[in-house]
Amino acid sequence: MPARFGRLEKIVNVSSRWLNWVAGAGMVAMLALIVADVIGIKLFKWPIPGGIEVVGFLGVVVTAFAIAYTQLIRGHIQVEFLFMRLPKRWRGGVSAFVSLLGLALFVLLAWRSGQYAYVLQKTGEVSMTQGIPFYPLVYAIALTCIPVCLALLLGFLRSVAKAVKA
Repeated sequence: MPARFGRLEKIVNVSSRWLNWVAGAGMVAMLALIVADVIGIKLFKWPIPGGIEVVGFLGVVVTAFAIAYTQLIRGHIQVEFLFMRLPKRWRGGVSAFVSLLGLALFVLLAWRSGQYAYVLQKTGEVSMTQGIPFYPLVYAIALTCIPVCLALLLGFLRSVAKAVKA
Protein backbone atom coordinates (compact mmCIF):
# COMPACT_ATOMS: atom_id res chain seq x y z
CA MET A 1 0.00 0.00 0.00
CA PRO A 2 1.30 3.48 -0.80
CA ALA A 3 2.80 5.41 2.09
CA ARG A 4 0.41 8.29 1.52
CA PHE A 5 -2.42 6.19 2.97
CA GLY A 6 -0.42 5.26 6.08
CA ARG A 7 -1.83 7.91 8.38
CA LEU A 8 -5.43 7.26 7.34
CA GLU A 9 -4.87 3.52 7.71
CA LYS A 10 -3.54 4.00 11.25
CA ILE A 11 -6.54 6.12 12.24
CA VAL A 12 -8.93 3.55 10.78
CA ASN A 13 -7.12 0.65 12.45
CA VAL A 14 -6.97 2.23 15.90
CA SER A 15 -10.55 3.52 15.93
CA SER A 16 -11.99 0.31 14.46
CA ARG A 17 -10.16 -1.90 16.92
CA TRP A 18 -11.23 0.26 19.87
CA LEU A 19 -14.86 0.17 18.76
CA ASN A 20 -14.60 -3.59 18.29
CA TRP A 21 -13.45 -3.95 21.91
CA VAL A 22 -16.53 -1.98 23.00
CA ALA A 23 -18.67 -4.32 20.90
CA GLY A 24 -17.00 -7.32 22.54
CA ALA A 25 -17.64 -5.89 26.00
CA GLY A 26 -21.26 -5.35 24.99
CA MET A 27 -21.49 -8.98 23.91
CA VAL A 28 -20.05 -10.19 27.23
CA ALA A 29 -22.46 -7.92 29.14
CA MET A 30 -25.35 -9.22 27.05
CA LEU A 31 -24.37 -12.83 27.76
CA ALA A 32 -23.95 -12.16 31.49
CA LEU A 33 -27.31 -10.40 31.68
CA ILE A 34 -29.11 -13.22 29.87
CA VAL A 35 -27.51 -15.88 32.08
CA ALA A 36 -28.33 -13.89 35.24
CA ASP A 37 -31.90 -13.40 34.04
CA VAL A 38 -32.39 -17.11 33.30
CA ILE A 39 -30.89 -18.11 36.65
CA GLY A 40 -33.05 -15.53 38.40
CA ILE A 41 -36.19 -16.80 36.71
CA LYS A 42 -35.52 -20.53 37.11
CA LEU A 43 -34.01 -20.63 40.61
CA PHE A 44 -35.45 -17.63 42.41
CA LYS A 45 -38.65 -16.91 40.42
CA TRP A 46 -37.39 -13.35 40.03
CA PRO A 47 -36.40 -12.03 36.59
CA ILE A 48 -34.18 -9.01 36.15
CA PRO A 49 -36.49 -6.01 35.65
CA GLY A 50 -36.03 -4.59 32.15
CA GLY A 51 -33.56 -7.31 31.24
CA ILE A 52 -34.96 -7.82 27.75
CA GLU A 53 -34.89 -4.08 27.17
CA VAL A 54 -31.24 -3.78 28.21
CA VAL A 55 -30.31 -6.80 26.05
CA GLY A 56 -31.91 -4.99 23.10
CA PHE A 57 -29.82 -1.89 23.81
CA LEU A 58 -26.69 -4.01 24.12
CA GLY A 59 -27.56 -5.61 20.78
CA VAL A 60 -27.47 -2.14 19.23
CA VAL A 61 -24.07 -1.51 20.83
CA VAL A 62 -22.67 -4.83 19.60
CA THR A 63 -23.93 -4.32 16.06
CA ALA A 64 -23.07 -0.65 15.61
CA PHE A 65 -19.65 -0.81 17.23
CA ALA A 66 -18.54 -3.90 15.27
CA ILE A 67 -19.30 -2.60 11.75
CA ALA A 68 -16.08 -0.61 11.29
CA TYR A 69 -13.81 -3.50 12.24
CA THR A 70 -15.79 -5.89 10.07
CA GLN A 71 -15.37 -3.49 7.17
CA LEU A 72 -11.67 -3.17 7.92
CA ILE A 73 -11.06 -6.92 7.78
CA ARG A 74 -13.41 -7.26 4.79
CA GLY A 75 -15.68 -9.55 6.78
CA HIS A 76 -18.89 -8.61 5.01
CA ILE A 77 -20.42 -10.92 2.46
CA GLN A 78 -19.11 -10.41 -1.06
CA VAL A 79 -19.98 -12.19 -4.27
CA GLU A 80 -16.70 -12.53 -6.13
CA PHE A 81 -17.53 -15.19 -8.72
CA LEU A 82 -17.99 -12.73 -11.58
CA PHE A 83 -15.84 -10.01 -10.06
CA MET A 84 -12.68 -12.12 -10.20
CA ARG A 85 -13.20 -12.74 -13.93
CA LEU A 86 -12.96 -9.04 -14.73
CA PRO A 87 -9.69 -7.44 -15.86
CA LYS A 88 -7.61 -5.88 -13.04
CA ARG A 89 -8.42 -2.32 -14.01
CA TRP A 90 -12.15 -3.08 -14.08
CA ARG A 91 -11.94 -4.79 -10.68
CA GLY A 92 -10.33 -1.67 -9.24
CA GLY A 93 -13.01 0.52 -10.81
CA VAL A 94 -15.90 -1.65 -9.62
CA SER A 95 -14.39 -1.89 -6.15
CA ALA A 96 -13.95 1.90 -6.05
CA PHE A 97 -17.56 2.41 -7.14
CA VAL A 98 -18.88 0.00 -4.48
CA SER A 99 -16.74 1.69 -1.80
CA LEU A 100 -18.05 5.08 -2.91
CA LEU A 101 -21.65 3.86 -2.67
CA GLY A 102 -20.97 2.45 0.80
CA LEU A 103 -19.35 5.71 1.82
CA ALA A 104 -22.39 7.67 0.65
CA LEU A 105 -24.68 5.30 2.56
CA PHE A 106 -22.77 5.61 5.83
CA VAL A 107 -22.39 9.39 5.54
CA LEU A 108 -26.16 9.55 5.11
CA LEU A 109 -26.68 7.14 8.01
CA ALA A 110 -24.41 9.20 10.30
CA TRP A 111 -26.11 12.45 9.34
CA ARG A 112 -29.68 11.18 9.72
CA SER A 113 -28.88 9.28 12.92
CA GLY A 114 -27.47 12.45 14.44
CA GLN A 115 -30.61 14.34 13.46
CA TYR A 116 -32.86 11.60 14.83
CA ALA A 117 -30.90 11.45 18.09
CA TYR A 118 -31.35 15.19 18.49
CA VAL A 119 -35.12 14.82 18.01
CA LEU A 120 -35.22 11.98 20.56
CA GLN A 121 -33.23 14.09 23.00
CA LYS A 122 -35.54 17.09 22.63
CA THR A 123 -38.72 15.01 22.92
CA GLY A 124 -37.40 13.01 25.88
CA GLU A 125 -38.17 9.61 24.37
CA VAL A 126 -37.38 6.79 26.82
CA SER A 127 -37.81 3.02 26.95
CA MET A 128 -41.03 1.66 28.42
CA THR A 129 -39.82 -0.47 31.34
CA GLN A 130 -36.67 1.16 32.67
CA GLY A 131 -37.09 4.67 31.29
CA ILE A 132 -33.68 4.57 29.59
CA PRO A 133 -33.31 7.42 27.07
CA PHE A 134 -32.86 6.32 23.46
CA TYR A 135 -30.85 9.27 22.20
CA PRO A 136 -27.40 8.22 23.52
CA LEU A 137 -27.61 4.98 21.54
CA VAL A 138 -28.65 6.78 18.38
CA TYR A 139 -25.81 9.27 18.84
CA ALA A 140 -23.52 6.26 19.27
CA ILE A 141 -24.74 4.85 15.96
CA ALA A 142 -23.96 8.17 14.29
CA LEU A 143 -20.53 8.24 15.93
CA THR A 144 -19.66 4.68 14.91
CA CYS A 145 -20.46 5.51 11.29
CA ILE A 146 -17.41 7.82 11.17
CA PRO A 147 -14.76 5.05 11.32
CA VAL A 148 -16.84 3.05 8.82
CA CYS A 149 -16.75 6.05 6.48
CA LEU A 150 -13.01 6.32 6.95
CA ALA A 151 -12.56 2.59 6.25
CA LEU A 152 -14.68 2.92 3.10
CA LEU A 153 -12.71 5.99 2.05
CA LEU A 154 -9.49 4.04 2.53
CA GLY A 155 -10.93 1.18 0.46
CA PHE A 156 -11.96 3.66 -2.24
CA LEU A 157 -8.49 5.22 -2.38
CA ARG A 158 -6.84 1.79 -2.53
CA SER A 159 -9.17 0.70 -5.32
CA VAL A 160 -8.51 3.85 -7.34
CA ALA A 161 -4.76 3.38 -6.86
CA LYS A 162 -5.11 -0.23 -7.96
CA ALA A 163 -7.20 0.72 -11.03
CA VAL A 164 -4.75 3.43 -12.07
CA LYS A 165 -1.74 1.19 -11.49
CA ALA A 166 -3.19 -1.73 -13.51
